[in-house]
Amino acid sequence: MSTPPQPPSSPQQPPAHQQPEQPPVPSQQPRPTAYPYPNPQSPPPAQNPYAQPTLVNQPAAPPQGNPYGVQPGYGYPLPAAPPSAGGSQAGRAVLWLAVGAVVASAGWAAALFLAGGLGGGADLRGYQAPANLCSGADYSSFQDEYPDGDSSPTKNVLKDPALDESYCSLSLKKTGSSYADAYLSIQVDLHRKTDPGPEFTATWKNYGDSHTDYDVSPVQDIGDEAYLVTEDTGSGSGTSGSRYATLAVRDGWMTYTMSYSAYFSSYGSDKNPPTLDDVTGWLKTDTKSTLEQLRD
Repeated sequence: MSTPPQPPSSPQQPPAHQQPEQPPVPSQQPRPTAYPYPNPQSPPPAQNPYAQPTLVNQPAAPPQGNPYGVQPGYGYPLPAAPPSAGGSQAGRAVLWLAVGAVVASAGWAAALFLAGGLGGGADLRGYQAPANLCSGADYSSFQDEYPDGDSSPTKNVLKDPALDESYCSLSLKKTGSSYADAYLSIQVDLHRKTDPGPEFTATWKNYGDSHTDYDVSPVQDIGDEAYLVTEDTGSGSGTSGSRYATLAVRDGWMTYTMSYSAYFSSYGSDKNPPTLDDVTGWLKTDTKSTLEQLRD
């Protein structure tokens, strides 16, 4: 068997037993490196240039709301935060506030009820507004001075859920007079929805402030309050001037007025008119009698 050709021999080396000992080669350990890949010489793996970076250990994004919905703070109140655990003292405080509000509301409602403003009904004291006040009122005190009665007095009546009203106007004549010597008007109002007290007081107590030359005086023992309003411009001879007197009464939510007026002239037939003291006395007497009749 032939021997294959040998490559040229390298320079001769001394025999192995004659070669000097070589120091042992330490094992190669991988050195620490900051390069993120195991092999520094190998290129990094190919990446998608359009991919988004992956976030590690990041919380999930909250769900997206309606981008067109109205956000809190634009005219809408923010939702109330749930009560925290252990807030028993705050809860009791809120409870006591709510109880206090209820008690205060109940007291307010009770006050309105007693005042007749919340279902308590009108304080009419049993008064009625007759269809014909001319026959339902008493004016007998004037009949001695004016015996000729009015054959066609004026009477009106109003019936409404808020107000009942009766009115009478009649002429007063002395014996032999062809025309009226004086006039008497009577009116009763039953206020069914509102208390007339404040307005009644403002109108009649201050009547002299809004009407010049009128005297105003309170009257006792008639209703809750009463005022007498008078004016006298007569000369005493019955040939000029006038005399006027009104007695206004409020009793509960009922108001009542009785008014007398006389106008004198040189051609008038009444040359001896009654005095103002006489007239005011008749108004008081007949008003008391009429109010009693209207409560029957």
